[in-house]
Amino acid sequence: MDKFTPSVDAIANSLTLSAIVGFIPLIVFFVMLGACKIKTHWCALGSLLVSVLIAMFGFKMPTTLALLSASQGALFGFFPILYIVIMAVWLYNLTQATGREKDVQTVFSLVGKGDMRVQALLIGYAFCGLLEGLAGFGAPVAITCAMLYALGLPPIKAAIAVIVGNALNVGFGAMAIPTTTVAGLGSVAPEVVGATMGRVAPLLIFFVPFLLLLILDGVRGLTQIWPAAFAAGFSMACGQFIAANYLSYELTAVFASLLSFAALAGFMRIWTPRTPADFQSKQVQEKLSGKRIILGLLPYWLVVVIFAIAKLWTIGVNIPAMLAATDVKFAWPGLHGNLVDSAGNPSASTIFNLQWLSSPGTMLLITGLIVTIVYAASASQQFPATIGSGLRVFAKTVFDLRLTILTIMAVMALAYVMNFSGQTVAIGTWLAQTGTAFALVSPVLGWIGTAVTGSATSAGALFGNLQSTAATNAGLSTPLLLGANEIGGGIGKIISPQNLAIAATAIKTPGSEAELLRKALPWSIGLLVILGLLITLASLGPLSFLIVE
Repeated sequence: MDKFTPSVDAIANSLTLSAIVGFIPLIVFFVMLGACKIKTHWCALGSLLVSVLIAMFGFKMPTTLALLSASQGALFGFFPILYIVIMAVWLYNLTQATGREKDVQTVFSLVGKGDMRVQALLIGYAFCGLLEGLAGFGAPVAITCAMLYALGLPPIKAAIAVIVGNALNVGFGAMAIPTTTVAGLGSVAPEVVGATMGRVAPLLIFFVPFLLLLILDGVRGLTQIWPAAFAAGFSMACGQFIAANYLSYELTAVFASLLSFAALAGFMRIWTPRTPADFQSKQVQEKLSGKRIILGLLPYWLVVVIFAIAKLWTIGVNIPAMLAATDVKFAWPGLHGNLVDSAGNPSASTIFNLQWLSSPGTMLLITGLIVTIVYAASASQQFPATIGSGLRVFAKTVFDLRLTILTIMAVMALAYVMNFSGQTVAIGTWLAQTGTAFALVSPVLGWIGTAVTGSATSAGALFGNLQSTAATNAGLSTPLLLGANEIGGGIGKIISPQNLAIAATAIKTPGSEAELLRKALPWSIGLLVILGLLITLASLGPLSFLIVE
């Protein structure tokens, strides 16, 4: 088989033409989805076909390698991404099938004093951030969208609130793997990149709770609930700054989210909102016992405990290292060794890492099995449950997600074809030609990378070295641009087709991805523009205190 080296000027020896052609699969996807309102799985499959044809005839990638690239992406879409999504949705469905869902609603209603907007801040902002810090890979959006849907919020608004509320923690997600990845490829200490991000991101994340109120209830929500938004946002921003600069950048999202949740819950003990009838949560009149509260919240507090042990426990036994040691890495057949760089070295991206035990999906599986057993053991006429019914809920969950499974596998196949053929890198290299103005453009690379792949880690892998090179050539701060890549990546996740599909599934509104995209896009672009201005001002001097060298 012929070896293939991706080229950024494959189209008529022109970088500009290559970048424009590289954009075509994305344009096709978003036009089909947003303008033509075609079902998401057909959009993904159509865009995949376009990207394969462009890879073959435009970027001169051998047909076999293009198809093998798609196959690797499809498997990555299933494992670990869909593995996590399926387990997360199953976990929520267990509470619904056993009737515990109403007790969850009552608990959050009590904490939020019956105001669903406050509950959305607790769940879609603070709790979602905590899950992002521990797990990532779509699990936070799947779980918290389902929780907000269960509370009775309008499904579309609930989904947009979650994906916007989650964005600024994505760069620190899954124990800050995206930050570690981009720092390694940019040849900068990850602590320095993390500290820089911990100065930039708080300036944005402070305002996110206010955006959530606007999304959910417009100006009325903002004027009535702004004190709670201030408590949640200020504590989250302080937590990010403190953890990233003085504690551990890996724990930034975990620490900040716990601080935000505690601050908001504490604030609600001394403050009562004005709640209009349409945002008063449904309450069960009977008083809940401590046992019912513990069992109702079992899936959510247990998942935090299991993730914390799996990711943080090093006393006596280093559990994270032990789990990571079970990872199985193998070269993708037919692709590894034939996809090479300009020096003839095989691409490391064609090594597939099968994280069967260390995957967040396995943590969710363990949580789900424990919840099934505990619910069966404590079943009653009011809360019917058996182990068999729990397993049947799992089977139904997989069946209900069949189109989501197809969509996400196709989207990831599209991402891998674009990446391996050189389409994505051509786009990034073209944008990097802007010289010192690259400070304004820098976050756009991460935004595009994550919008395409659904992963800020992948965006860092794609553009980390490019960001570092551009920074050196333009005399800009390398840690700042690397951090901008990952913060921009989190903002790009708002419109990622993978993220939209997960959210649409969690709110039980399949086919709503086009509506979610139209309504989420302005928030994503707005945050991206503000981030670009912050990075530019930091580079020019007025906000130079944001840079850690």
